[in-house]
Amino acid sequence: MTYTPPTALPRDLLDNHDVQRALAVDDFGSLFRIARDRAGISYSKIAAECDIKPERVGTLARGRGRITTFDKIVQIADALRLPGALVGLAPRLWEVNGTPAETSRAENGPQHVRRRTILQAATTTGLAAALPALHRPDAPPRVTEAYVVRLRERTARLRRLDDVLGGGDTYRVYLGEVQHTKGLLRQQSFTDGARRQLTAILAEQAQQAGWAAFDGGRTRDAVALCEESRTAAQDAQDPDLYGNSLAFLAYESLVDDRRTAVSFAGDSCATITERTPSTVRARPPV
Repeated sequence: MTYTPPTALPRDLLDNHDVQRALAVDDFGSLFRIARDRAGISYSKIAAECDIKPERVGTLARGRGRITTFDKIVQIADALRLPGALVGLAPRLWEVNGTPAETSRAENGPQHVRRRTILQAATTTGLAAALPALHRPDAPPRVTEAYVVRLRERTARLRRLDDVLGGGDTYRVYLGEVQHTKGLLRQQSFTDGARRQLTAILAEQAQQAGWAAFDGGRTRDAVALCEESRTAAQDAQDPDLYGNSLAFLAYESLVDDRRTAVSFAGDSCATITERTPSTVRARPPV
């Protein structure tokens, strides 16, 4: 006899418009809320079956944070009995009625299916192995502006990982970049101007890691990294990066402390001048 977990969603609920809409954007928090309100499945049961802390389930259901790691999405799919095709996975073992056509549709389906295939490869082999072009260049004995340009290009390439992976999977990659750059600033010697330019890259990397932390539900880490970004931007005398760090802090403070968020947002807007690029002006809304 096949085991059916106590969190399995009723089949008719899977056809519900709200459920379909939540699954289309990987909004598992809304799915948890629907499971409780419409199927009577408690958050404590969801937490136990999905191996998520009960308070985290409640936080997700209130719209704070996201589930982005491949392993956790698989666990949720099995616990709630979500057919693989609905969450970008191949048919699960418990889908005894799966057909070859359904399997084909899952493998060649919409973009969120293909994205999860990439995510699975990255989880299995490690991001460094899955993305060999992103190996970090060796630092010279004396850091030059040319080397800093190569690191800036690498940072830009790594930023594109957000197009296919969520914060739960990119956070450690981005944090590793922050730690490496901080090590260079502590240990290496520099040509004229290279140190300030590398400090600006650190500010950008810390913002990147902070946003990934926030996306992955690591709120404290996100705030600490954005504070670090603000300090580095100030040291690098880069007003655009400084303003962006304030904007990120405003966004991350919005849920818990609106007054502080508004203050950060005001300070961020105050850094805008006629010379500020339009792409920098388009900061996270508050």
